[in-house]
Amino acid sequence: MKFAKLAVILSMPLLVSGIAQAKDLKIGLVLTASGHFAVPGTQILHGVETYMRLHGDTVAGRKIVLVVKDAGGMKPEVAKRLTQELLVQDKVDILAGYVLTPNLMSSAPLATATKTPLVDMLAATSSITEKSPYIVRTSFTMQQSAWAMAKWAYDEGIRTAYTLASDYSAGHDVQQEFASVFAAAGGKIVGNVFTPVDTIDYTPFLQRVKDSKPDAIYTFAPPGSNIPTLIKNMKALGFADAGIKILGEGDVTAENQLAATGDAAIGVVTSFHYSDAHDSAINKEFVKNFRSHYPDRRPDFAAVGGYDGMHLIYEVLKKTGGDASGDKFIATAKGMKWEGPSGPVEIDVMTRDIIHNEYIRRVEKVDGELKNVEFKTFEAVKDPGKE
Repeated sequence: MKFAKLAVILSMPLLVSGIAQAKDLKIGLVLTASGHFAVPGTQILHGVETYMRLHGDTVAGRKIVLVVKDAGGMKPEVAKRLTQELLVQDKVDILAGYVLTPNLMSSAPLATATKTPLVDMLAATSSITEKSPYIVRTSFTMQQSAWAMAKWAYDEGIRTAYTLASDYSAGHDVQQEFASVFAAAGGKIVGNVFTPVDTIDYTPFLQRVKDSKPDAIYTFAPPGSNIPTLIKNMKALGFADAGIKILGEGDVTAENQLAATGDAAIGVVTSFHYSDAHDSAINKEFVKNFRSHYPDRRPDFAAVGGYDGMHLIYEVLKKTGGDASGDKFIATAKGMKWEGPSGPVEIDVMTRDIIHNEYIRRVEKVDGELKNVEFKTFEAVKDPGKE
């Protein structure tokens, strides 16, 4: 409800005045505010708002106006319709947000047809940037974290693994990358299973994993799915006692999942580009501002995708003098570098994907709060899916 009310409030100036002032720059955010994926959608919005609080609402002489739309979940046709509304009715200058890959994929042709920049703040399937020359990514790709974990796992002496991932494009990306890199290093995948995104109980799938007696399980499920149950089911089945290490892509220990997962998450090792425990001045400022305004939430990778997305938009506009036209925006965005809450990042000149560090993290209790504590870094990781 809060999200929906905010969307209305943000749009009110447009309704009251009829049209925005010429200098206003409108950003259309297609997010999710309801259903299983409300949390990551809200996180993106809060990350955007945090950036604007810290850096102002005007850049290159243009006032930033947000127009927020709720796709309501994994609904590509709805997302496409909302994107068309933003372009035709709201006349936005920039498209952004997009929590889920199917929603963004359905909207990509509209960005191409209208030559409108589209900033992907979360959707993580590798091929997204190939769907339109006007897409630039400030989130991540599944392959980046899967590649890092496969490298680390083999180096740590893990020789057999079972993979479990949600059954949609991002899940297939993460499973295939981990399996190929792990096997190339000399490891063996003893089994894999794809589970429905809305799985309620993972026990039947996990029992098959335990019976295979691998050295480790590598898991992925998206935020908003039943991740706490996934981790708790592994604990209940005695994976640790059976000597099965629990490894995962970073979504499975995302900050806003940890409270619900509880101590069952302690010891889970994941690879990812962001932890709210990351030790840098920029991240500390980001976390402090975020938590002071949203005390019931912790910033996670989705919030950072929104924050970095706004940084990219602001910096591009500074260089173009406020010109957000598609070709100029994308040409300026390519190769851009900065330090964000996750560390140093860069937009790949060739692919328009983000290049960033991948951290190996272990869930630990720090000052009474569960944290993803980083202990190894793979620097400047490109999307392996395009190499």
